[in-house]
Amino acid sequence: MSERYSWRLTEIGEPLVRTPGAGTAPGPDEATIAVAGCGVCHTDLGFFDGSVATIGRLPLVLGHEVSGTVVEAGVDAASWLGRRVLVPAVIPCGTCDLCRRGRGNACTRQVMPGNAIDGGFASHLTVPAGHLTPIPDLPEDLTLADFAVVADAVTTPLQAVRRARVGAGDLAIVVGTGGIGSYAVQIAAAAGATVIAVDLEPARLEPLQGRGAAEVIAAGGLSAREVRDRVQDLAASHGVPRSGWKIFECSGHPAGQETAFAMLVTAATLAVVGFTREKVALRLSNLMAYDADAFGTWGCPPHLYPEAVDLVASGKVAVLPFTRKVPMDDVNDALAQAAAGTDPRRIILVP
Repeated sequence: MSERYSWRLTEIGEPLVRTPGAGTAPGPDEATIAVAGCGVCHTDLGFFDGSVATIGRLPLVLGHEVSGTVVEAGVDAASWLGRRVLVPAVIPCGTCDLCRRGRGNACTRQVMPGNAIDGGFASHLTVPAGHLTPIPDLPEDLTLADFAVVADAVTTPLQAVRRARVGAGDLAIVVGTGGIGSYAVQIAAAAGATVIAVDLEPARLEPLQGRGAAEVIAAGGLSAREVRDRVQDLAASHGVPRSGWKIFECSGHPAGQETAFAMLVTAATLAVVGFTREKVALRLSNLMAYDADAFGTWGCPPHLYPEAVDLVASGKVAVLPFTRKVPMDDVNDALAQAAAGTDPRRIILVP
């Protein structure tokens, strides 16, 4: 058996420490997974620098975007042995009222790898097996590691797009096309919408041209009102309605949230997907005046994960242009690179 190890956060803001051993012996309903890949999410950076508190106490193994192969399983999870799987970023209890109502992602007893329990910055991890998602035969151009980002970066916008009821003939506006927004664009387009992508950085917009975005707007130097005016002009050129827009705030920045809110039109739907601790001043009555809907989204319920896997496996959602692989042993450099934001591609750590 190959060496098992993990990279642990032992002190806030200090380099992760390579530690022997990873993955506890699985309980009856648990599975131990040999990690193929683990994505580095903006939330991991928050845990690392202390701006977001973890549920579990330190030392803790970060990482909640995990794909891999089940190598050990408890008696009640034996059917998973040897299977390629995706680990949900949010693992609900499955029995509470929220879970029974299909809102397992909001379960108050949820378990999140890399937050409540040890995660995927490791060779192995052990998780409850009840909500694992099988990954079918791999397409020729993708490895099992490539599916890691499906666990959060793809499933989170999928939930938002489904809750917003995006369909053919809709206009979808995605504000912020980083690790989450790049997939929101593709998923909304796959649902039949005409998609306008908005970001400050042209480098984040360029890969989306021809991959879901009908139009892109580089918003650097533009006011929220100026972005709205451009959206209106582009919407008219594509013949989409002037009402009922589906707006997805994926930037997680105050300016992005202000811009997204400025997109409200009659019967619009606003989905807040990005997160910031900063406060934003908005005229909330615009929701009333436009008879608009707004909702926030946290993670994704596991029942949508098979659809997300299929979107990637079928090629309807591309991951390769938006990711890059880095050896797990370079995790500390990877965290620094992700924090610097100089490369918009999401990092996948590979043991």
